[in-house]
Parts: sequence; C-alpha cells; structure tokens
Amino acid sequence: MAIAEHEVLIERDAMAVYQYLLDPTNLPAWRNDVRSVNLVRGPAGSKGAVYRKMVAGRSGLSIPAELEITNVRPGAEIEFHIVSGPATRWGGYYLSSEETGTRVRFAMEAERQGRFSFLSRLGLLDGMLQRRVSSDVAQLERLKDVLELQPAV
Repeated sequence: MAIAEHEVLIERDAMAVYQYLLDPTNLPAWRNDVRSVNLVRGPAGSKGAVYRKMVAGRSGLSIPAELEITNVRPGAEIEFHIVSGPATRWGGYYLSSEETGTRVRFAMEAERQGRFSFLSRLGLLDGMLQRRVSSDVAQLERLKDVLELQPAV
C-alpha cells in the first residue's frame, strides 16, 4: 500500500477550484500522465459518475482506467476511486477557504492489483508504487499554475 498527499494554496475562490476539479475531463490540462477523459456513465460531476481515462504507460502506449466519483461536498470535498487499471486507488481533493485563496489538499492511497500483486505482498514493488503515488499528488503544483493563469470570474 502506498499513501501520499500534497497541498497548495491557489489564488482563486473555493467554488471556482471545486468546479474545475469536479470535471475530470480537465485532468489532461494539469496531470502529465493523463491523455484523455470521457464520461461513461452517470450524471457528470456527481456521486456515482464514472469516467474512463487514458493514461500514459511506461511503453508509451495508453492504458485505460476508470474513475468513479464516490463523494462530493460542494466547495469542500471530492472523493474518487480508480476502479480499474494497474493499481486500485482511492483519493480526494479537500478544499478550505483562506484569506488569499483556496487551500487544496490532494490525498491518495494505492494498492497494486492484478498479476503482479503478489510482488507487492512481498514488498518488491512497494517503492515503485510509492514513488508513483507521490508523483501523482505533487502534480497539484501544475493545477495551481493552470488555475492562476486563467482569468478570475
């Protein structure tokens, strides 16, 4: 199991940040490993909505993964579960308003699944998975750049 979190202060109001994060089709703009995202079932941006994302694999080929929104609290929280792909992941964005903007914390935990999961039980792939999860949450810095470059509404 791998666990990581990262937080940034974004100079935008909480609802603007929340609305942007609530739409997973925005992921390719700030996540360097996500190539595309499409809604496959459920109402967009709501609990139970499932999105298929194509992520870059090590060989350069795209790997499909499905993301399900599991909890939403407007302006404050979005939680999700990656239900398919090389590792099962649970995560969330947690927002809090501050005087100069919105503090966003991105937390994630992952567990390797599939044919190589036995290697994780032996502790052989834990370091790789931990580095990947830590890298994923650190991309929150890119979200800050993307949102602060957009004109405020």
